[in-house]
Amino acid sequence: MAAGNQGTSSQIRSVAKALTIIDVLARNQRDMSLAEIAREMKLPKSTLHGLLSTLRDFGYIEQSLFDGRYRLGVHLFEIGNVVANNWDVRRVAAPYIQKLVDDLGETIHLVILDKGEVLYIDKRESHQSLRIVSQVGMRLPAHCTGVGKVLLAYLHPSEVKRIIATRGLARYTRHTITDQRQLEAELEKIRARGYAVDNEEIMDSLRCVAAPIRDHSGKVCAGISVSGPVARLEGERFRQAVELVTRTAAEISGGLGYRPALGRDAGGA
Repeated sequence: MAAGNQGTSSQIRSVAKALTIIDVLARNQRDMSLAEIAREMKLPKSTLHGLLSTLRDFGYIEQSLFDGRYRLGVHLFEIGNVVANNWDVRRVAAPYIQKLVDDLGETIHLVILDKGEVLYIDKRESHQSLRIVSQVGMRLPAHCTGVGKVLLAYLHPSEVKRIIATRGLARYTRHTITDQRQLEAELEKIRARGYAVDNEEIMDSLRCVAAPIRDHSGKVCAGISVSGPVARLEGERFRQAVELVTRTAAEISGGLGYRPALGRDAGGA
């Protein structure tokens, strides 16, 4: 919250000012004096002193015994850990993926990377007569699935090489990528455009569009995909799938606490 946004009808002004102090200290990422905080917030030192004292007494900020400067307190770290522990991707994603099923009418999967394979942790079934045979708890190779490739794309290159060395690049269809350099080039394209496509790479006539989900630290922690027959996912229908899947992944990431403006993306190759 910016200091200039205080005082709306639904806000308690003193609470808004106290929260803004925390924002100011977080944004500057250094110890700050009373005068510096007062100058940035455009508040009298006398008003600010009482707010700082209260925040200090509750452990939200700390004051140096040597120079009197203020910094964020350990209690914020403790609260942050509680919040992070309650950010379960499956729970957060549930309403978003249900809406995606309703909007697209195709099967949606939520997947994580585990031991070099994709592990399906949620699935919402299409109402179409022709459906995808899959189930929660199923494991598939990463190199030939949309969600697998989107998760590999944001790993460190050395980790991708380790997975390839361990798991190999088995062929499932004539479209499967079985060459390491070709796969690395594909992963680079995925990072550039922000989504992955499985074009009949694990099963003939099956197409998938997948996008990465980031946690509060910016690390890619899961992937979401829409899967359906190639005949139903082409042309304008394919473009719609790309738009909705990437948007849904961004919304889930936001629900997990990811804020792209902070520029903290982690784990990218």
